[in-house]
Formats: sequence, structure tokens, C-alpha cells
Amino acid sequence: MEAAITTKLTGKSQTTIPKEIRKILGIHPGDSVAFELNEESRVFIRKATPVDFEFAKALEGTLSEWSSKNDEEAYRDL
Repeated sequence: MEAAITTKLTGKSQTTIPKEIRKILGIHPGDSVAFELNEESRVFIRKATPVDFEFAKALEGTLSEWSSKNDEEAYRDL
């Protein structure tokens, strides 16, 4: 069985990535982190790469149909 490391979520929905995990992933203050969700609702975390940023920027223009004021209001509590 895999060892589980837990942290608490703050009031701002933030958490600290434990030192052991930061060391394994090679992440440091200022680095970006990518979260990936699979079909079983498992979340994977890894250090983000420049390709991740290029992909996100490419997607940005395709999501404009959901960026109205009404959409922002509808998704505010998610």
C-alpha cells in the first residue's frame, strides 16, 4: 500500500506541498505546478513545464464562450 501524506486546506483553499513531495518533484518557490485528474477522480501533481503554459494559452481562446458575466456568476461557488 502506498504511504499517504496529508495536509490541511486553508480558508483560502490553499495548502502546503510537503517537503518530501517538493523534493521528489524538484519544485521550488516560484515554480508552477500542474494538477491532472483521471477517470477515477485521482489527482496527479507534477512540476509544470513550458509546454503546459503553451497548451493553456492555446486553450484560452477556445473557452471564451464561457467567459460572460453570467457564466462567472454561475461558476463562482464551484
